[in-house]
Amino acid sequence: VEVLRKPVKNLNLRVKSPDGRVRVSVPLHAGDDRVRMLVASKLDWIRRQQARLRARPQVPGPLLVTGESIVFLGRHYRLRVVEGHARSRAVADGNELVMHVRPGNGRESRQALLDAWYRAGLKARIPALIERWEPVMDVCVADWGVRRMKTRWGSCNISARRVWLNLALARYPEECLEYVLVHEMAHLLERHHCRRFYALMDRFLPDWRERDARLRGCQDQGVS
Repeated sequence: VEVLRKPVKNLNLRVKSPDGRVRVSVPLHAGDDRVRMLVASKLDWIRRQQARLRARPQVPGPLLVTGESIVFLGRHYRLRVVEGHARSRAVADGNELVMHVRPGNGRESRQALLDAWYRAGLKARIPALIERWEPVMDVCVADWGVRRMKTRWGSCNISARRVWLNLALARYPEECLEYVLVHEMAHLLERHHCRRFYALMDRFLPDWRERDARLRGCQDQGVS
C-alpha cells in the first residue's frame, strides 16, 4: 500500500490501474493504525477491483513500424521507418514522422528515438507558455524540465521554483500541456490543494476542469 500524506481531512483509498496498486491519501497527522484499519475494512473490495483489472484485455503497445499512427500534441502523424546507416533520428515531414534507424534496431531503440523527439518537441513549446503565464500569474519559474512520471502529470519544487512536466503530455493537445503547467505554476502562489488554490485556477484558467477531465479520462494519473 502506498500512503500519501497530504493536507486533506479524510482518508481516500484508490486501486490504481493498470496494475492494481493500492494508494491511500491521508491527513498529515493520521497514524499508521488508522490507515491499516481502513485497508483491512476494504480488503474484499480491493481484491474485487484488482481482479477486475486483471480481467481487462491487455492492449499491446505500439510496435513502431511503418504505417502506425503517432500522436504529438493531439496531431496524428503516419510513421515511416527507414533503415540505413545514417545517424538514427526522428524527423517530422508534413503529416509523416520519418524514423531513421540502423538495420536490425528493435522496438526499444525506436521507442528511445520517439521519446527523444517527444522531449524535443515539448521543450520547444514550454518556454513560450511559461513566458506567457509568468506576467499573468505574477510568478517566476526559475527552472523547468521534462521527465517520465508514473503517477503525475507534473510537479513543482516550490523552494527551488522548479517545474517538472510529464513526457506523456506530448501525446495530448497543447491545451492539456498548458493546463498542467498553469497548475504547477499556481503552486508557487499556494502550496496546498485548498480553496485558495482552486480559486486561483478558476481565475487564471476558467476551463481547467474540462482540461483536467480530458486527461483523467484517458489515464489514471493526476497533477500534484
